[in-house]
Amino acid sequence: MKHRIVVLGAGYAGAAAAGRLARRLHPDSVEITVVNAGAEFVERVRLHQLAAGQRLAHRRLRDIYAGTGVRLLLGRVTAVDLDRRVVALVDQQGADEISYDTLVYALGSTGTDHGVPGVAAHAYDIAGRESTLRLRDRLVRLGAGGNVLVVGGGLTGLEAATEIAEARPDLAVAIAARGGLGDWLDGGARRHLRRVCDRLGITVHEQTDIVGVDAASAATGDARTVPAQVTVWTAGFAVHPIAAATHLELAETGQIRVDASMRAVSHPEVYAIGDAAFAEGPGGRPLRMSCATGIPMGWQAADAIAARLTGREVPKLAFRYYNQCVSLGRRDGLIQFVTADDQAKASFLAGRVAARYKEMVCRGAAWSVRHPTLLLPSRRHRTSPRGQNALR
Repeated sequence: MKHRIVVLGAGYAGAAAAGRLARRLHPDSVEITVVNAGAEFVERVRLHQLAAGQRLAHRRLRDIYAGTGVRLLLGRVTAVDLDRRVVALVDQQGADEISYDTLVYALGSTGTDHGVPGVAAHAYDIAGRESTLRLRDRLVRLGAGGNVLVVGGGLTGLEAATEIAEARPDLAVAIAARGGLGDWLDGGARRHLRRVCDRLGITVHEQTDIVGVDAASAATGDARTVPAQVTVWTAGFAVHPIAAATHLELAETGQIRVDASMRAVSHPEVYAIGDAAFAEGPGGRPLRMSCATGIPMGWQAADAIAARLTGREVPKLAFRYYNQCVSLGRRDGLIQFVTADDQAKASFLAGRVAARYKEMVCRGAAWSVRHPTLLLPSRRHRTSPRGQNALR
């Protein structure tokens, strides 16, 4: 019987893991199944562009995995039974189950309202394609002079605010940041960011907590009211809740605790990657939720699974960060160079060259997903747990 590997989720991390597994392991020995709710790969790092009305390329997962031996199963995961090693899901035919020998959990994250009143009813997020399309449609209906408030001063909030302001100069766009504007950046990068906001006419509310949202405004912690016919909520992400209903050991964040090989510390047959995983990086700091983290996590998990199935030494990927990339509309950007543990250095790129750099990074990430079996040189060995051609 073939060893059954099931990958839950086909975002950056899950797609990277599945493609690398297909390259590492021979189809005579393993069966690789990817379970995903949607039929297309979503370029999450470009969803702010979709919100602003731009068209994104459609990338069908069946086309991506054609010829790789990876089986695609479209369905929404509803539960994971660790004792039976079964995943419950709902597809077009109704409720179903799929069994596994090794599970790769890559269900990612979604937006969270942090319990702030009115967010669920009145705000929009850009954490997924469907929610982003709802925001795009609302912006189309918003007439000239309308107020848009982006809540959250992190990378997602900055990209959303600048993209919308550039695409719709007829709107009054504002951003509310709990701290200072770009306060994690180098001083020069912060000054460039402020100049971009000034150029695009973005009103900046610093040191501002949003404590309530309604259909026309947002309330601040210091009893002010900010006009907001459209509120875009980018104040953090929460992991998919499926893991919380299992016996997996979780961090306080709700993420699955994993070791250096991305293996769950409580269940050796489970690997967790991407936003769903709590892993330590350089200096013992948790790896941040990002595409830059998810893809190498997927590679590490795939290499570890292949090594353990074939009796080889598990390779270790040295995680480290090099930069943080921020698009500030289509013609401007910031590349903040960072230390291995993600702290800002006194060096950055800005302007058009940074915008081109960010575009190159986005295209590279998408290319790695579209060509999952072209990332590694061909290698063939004849050892496996069952004496077959397991690793190629």
